Amino acid sequence: MSHGESVGIILIEDDDGHATLVERNLRRAGLTNGFLRFADGQEALDYFFGEAPARDTASGLPSRDDLANFVVLLDLKMPRVDGFEVLRRLKETPSTAALPVIVLTTTDDPREIDRCYELGCNVYITKPVEYDAFIEAVRRLGFFLQVVKLPPGQRVSAQHPQQNPQQHPQQHPAQ
Repeated sequence: MSHGESVGIILIEDDDGHATLVERNLRRAGLTNGFLRFADGQEALDYFFGEAPARDTASGLPSRDDLANFVVLLDLKMPRVDGFEVLRRLKETPSTAALPVIVLTTTDDPREIDRCYELGCNVYITKPVEYDAFIEAVRRLGFFLQVVKLPPGQRVSAQHPQQNPQQHPQQHPAQ
């Protein structure tokens, strides 16, 4: 990014091997800013929408108010809460809707790809099954993330009251 800014990564991925490969190869591609990992969708939702966790200071996690230059890399197939639900919650909540989300998953099912874009993902990338192809795909993603421009001064804030899905049905913009 320009002016010495670098994008940070929030990786939501249940597979430890994939998470390690993604982080290692993004760092090799030159991304050295913040790197957070949540092992499933529930951990991510707790971070974004739970009470302001005391663990922010204890674990070194940045405050939810300090995520201006972060991008979410989101797997879809996870235990407890899947990536579709995480994506839906992030994009329907005003305080997190502007956070860029890149789906990084093994499925190339056109219905799942369509569903992710309908829910508001910004980019959909299929993880190659073959090891070397996976490494190369992550490196290319790293190069992309070095030049991507995020909206200036964009803040993710948990200070807005949460919407209750039962009180405010999800609305889709006209297409």
